This record gives sequence, C-alpha cells and structure tokens, in this order.
Amino acid sequence: MIDTTWTVKGGRVLGPAPFFIAGIVNVTPDSFYDGGAHGVVGKAVAHGLTLARQGAHILDVGGESTRPYAETVPAEAEIARVLPVIEGLLASDELSGGSAPAISVDTTKAVVAARALDAGAVILNDVSAFSYDPALADVIAQYRPGYVLMHSLGRPGTMQDSPRYADVVDEVMAFFGEKLERLDALGLPGDRIVLDPGIGFGKTLEHNLTILRGIERFKAFGLPVFMGLSNKSLWQGLLGLPVDRRQNATQAATAIMAAKGVPIHRVHEVESTRQTLTIVHQIA
Repeated sequence: MIDTTWTVKGGRVLGPAPFFIAGIVNVTPDSFYDGGAHGVVGKAVAHGLTLARQGAHILDVGGESTRPYAETVPAEAEIARVLPVIEGLLASDELSGGSAPAISVDTTKAVVAARALDAGAVILNDVSAFSYDPALADVIAQYRPGYVLMHSLGRPGTMQDSPRYADVVDEVMAFFGEKLERLDALGLPGDRIVLDPGIGFGKTLEHNLTILRGIERFKAFGLPVFMGLSNKSLWQGLLGLPVDRRQNATQAATAIMAAKGVPIHRVHEVESTRQTLTIVHQIA
C-alpha cells in the first residue's frame, strides 16, 4: 500500500497515509442500513464521535438517502438535518486539532453544500457529479473542497430500472474523463479530487463485480479511488445476505480493494475496517 494524500477545503492536506476511512453518519429516516438510527442530532453527533474514536479519518454526514428508489428531500429539510450535526461535531473537544477527522457532507444540492462548507465541512461527497443541481458547479468552483466525483446512471429513484452498459468500466472511465475536464475548467485542482465508481448506483450485480475486478484500471487517472461498498445489496445478490449480515462480505471485499490499491473506504463499521486495512498494510 502506497501512502496517499488528499487536499481538501482551505488547503488542509489529509495524510500521507496508507489508507483513509470515511465513517458514515446518516441523519436520515430511510437509509438502507441504519435509517433512523441516528436521526436525532445528539445521537448523530455521538455516533460520529464514536467513529472518530474508532479511527475514522473522515466523517461523512448525509441528510438524504441515496439508496435505490429513495425519494428526494427538500433542501430546507436536508439542511435542518445535517447542519446541527456538523456544527455539533466541530464543537466537540474530541475533534479539535489538526489530526481530527475531516468533515464531509454527502449532498447533491448547492445550497446544502454551501451551508455545510460554511459551517466547517471540507469535503463534498456528491453522488450526482454536479448534474442534478446546476448551481453545485459554482459551489465547487467557489469553495474548492475535497471532492468525491462519483458515477451514477441516473437518479436514485430510477437508477436501478434496467441499467445497461456496453462495457461498464469503459463507460465509467469515459464519464470520469469528461467530468474531470469540467472540474479543471471550474478551477478545482486535481489533488482535491477522488474517484468513486459508484457501486450500486445504476448497476446490476454483474456490473458491480466487473468494476471491482477491474478497479486497477482507474489508476490511469492518477487520482485516489474512493470506494463505497459497505453492506450494500450486491452482497445479497451474490451471497443471499440480508442487510444485517453483510459485514463479513464488506470486510473481505475491502481487503481485496485495498490490496489492489484503493486507499479510501467509506464504511459503516469503522473499527473492523481499521483492523482489516492495518492487516493489508502490513502484509500486502
């Protein structure tokens, strides 16, 4: 495993480190895995602090579910969910200092992103690749955050309606090439961008497995890969596992992805992921 750095909003540099763990802080009633579990601000902040103590380098706060067939949330409601959590996390003494986890906001809306970045978030995790809300491109250009550029075939409400590709890896790579040109035109430095192939976002089981098998091809862009496969439905499709029994599959796949050079992992179970990645770092 080669050490990776990631520059985020304000010029802060994460790393160098052999891996980064982004702990998921869902502030939603309907996320596929832990919807409603952290819907109260105090519980969400406490959960985020627990993930930080377990070794999360990033806390990814989201107020709108992006699971398949999820409904959209008005911007005002999303702001009301995520902003107090971001503010609560940053107000904690546990998250003070230069080594504290970076705060990420998981949103596709310009106004939510701007409010979160003003509040102290330094990363924008955008499943839309700034395609749902045209104003989001302006927010990216203005704030220059760390940016997760993710591929999705359509919106969550329709993305799993018979997704088709001639060659899924080729098409995702072409998508990244086009979007990276646009980000360059917006003035976002390349060292602020990481690439997420979007496991489960407009892809069948075989599409997902093909991407994971070919993940090393994405190294051609010279940017870190950000992987989100934690407890997702591909483990039901592959192994018949219900949502509460996918942790072992997640860890096995995470180890393989890390051994293939993926440095950033967005997960629900931070403590076990840190153990997994530490083992890979020592023996791969």
